[in-house]
Amino acid sequence: MGKLTVLIGGARSGKSTYAEKLAAARGTEILYIATAQALDPEMADRIEKHRQQRPQSWHTLEIAHGVTETLKANPTPADLILLDCLTMLISNLVLTATDEDFEPNEARAAEVVDGEIEALLGAIQTSRADWIIVTNEVGMGLVPPYPLGRVYRDLLGWANRKVAAAADEVYLLVAGMVLPLHQLASSAQSLV
Repeated sequence: MGKLTVLIGGARSGKSTYAEKLAAARGTEILYIATAQALDPEMADRIEKHRQQRPQSWHTLEIAHGVTETLKANPTPADLILLDCLTMLISNLVLTATDEDFEPNEARAAEVVDGEIEALLGAIQTSRADWIIVTNEVGMGLVPPYPLGRVYRDLLGWANRKVAAAADEVYLLVAGMVLPLHQLASSAQSLV
C-alpha cells in the first residue's frame, strides 16, 4: 500500500495548490481525479481554470461518483493519485439521494456515501500508488438552515473522519498555512 495523505481546510485555504505541489514533488506518473461537476456557468469557469493550471503531463479523470468502479474500468498507470476533492464527491452522492424538490433521503444518502468511502478506502489499501485526498472542513461554520445542507455537512464530516483515520498524514490548511495534524494524533485519541 502506498502512503495516504489527507489535506483538509476551509474554502480558499490553499488545499488544492498545496496538493498539486505535494503531488509534483512526490510523483512522476500522476493521476488527477476531479470530482466537480459543471452544473452552472460559474462552476464551469472554475473547472476550466483548474484544468489550465494542472501540468499537461498529468492524467486526469473527471469522476462525479463511483471512483473505484471508474478506476477499474479505466486503469491508468500512476505512482501518485490526487483526488480533488472529497467535498464535491460527497455532494454529488448526496444529490443522488434527493427527490425532485431537493429533499434528502437521509438513510439513502448515508448508504451511498458509506458505500463510496468503503470502496475508496479499499482501493487505496490495495493500491501501490501514493494518494492525496483534498477535502473541506465544513463543521466549523454555521449550521445550515435547511435539511439538505445539514445532511450533507454531517455526511462529509463522517467521511472526513473515516478517511483521516486511515491516513498516514493529515494536514490542516488555514489561510495558506499548513499544520500537520498527524503529528498531534499520537497524543490525541481518535473518535473513529
